[in-house]
Amino acid sequence: MGGCKHSRGRYGTQNETHEEKNKFMGLPQHKTYTWHDYQTWDDDDHRCELIDGEIFDMSPAPRTSHQRISIKLASAFDRFFQGKRCQPFAAPTDVVLSEHDVVQPDLFVVCDPNQIKETHIEGAPALAVEILSPSTRSIDRVHKIRLYARAGVKEYWIISPEDGSAELFLLNNGKYTLEQSLEAHETLTSPSFPGLKIPLAKIFPPPAPKLELREDAEPYGAAPRKKKPARHPAKK
Repeated sequence: MGGCKHSRGRYGTQNETHEEKNKFMGLPQHKTYTWHDYQTWDDDDHRCELIDGEIFDMSPAPRTSHQRISIKLASAFDRFFQGKRCQPFAAPTDVVLSEHDVVQPDLFVVCDPNQIKETHIEGAPALAVEILSPSTRSIDRVHKIRLYARAGVKEYWIISPEDGSAELFLLNNGKYTLEQSLEAHETLTSPSFPGLKIPLAKIFPPPAPKLELREDAEPYGAAPRKKKPARHPAKK
């Protein structure tokens, strides 16, 4: 379920029209798609989401930095929510926010057990986390932030592997306000779940060590220079 039919390696870019995406994917044009349509598509291992009835193919697969952060966050969530009413989930899990909105947040937390179905989650989670990828950055920052606010997701985290930062948004009167904007040396603290604290240094990979080149160092791949023979003073 949730596969994008005939969409191998394809992503719906901003410059590509709704009709062009549908034509490429072998789907009817000029149509707003629904949860019912979504369930009938072939599952070909390509993540797909619906936002306002429009198809967003989430290919290609996330980068390794994205997956490392996802695993560490999932482990932290699992430890914190162990034995609690709220339960954490990870992608790919379908979250049906409306008949025309079906998404797969990287991580999310559900506190109402009635929302948890065998095949999907019905309704807004209490917390959603998106880890940015180059191909999905605009979706997470523009389309999804509007969708999550409209659907009633109380707390929304955006994690950026590229610059080692995190943003925490909290829903107030139907709109998000930026509550925390953090760098890698700081700790993210959830307002919705007291005690849930994520030291960002533990989820971001350490920076690569800087290489210091000596002035007399040979360029990479160059043959070493031969040492000149020592000169001795001539005998008188």
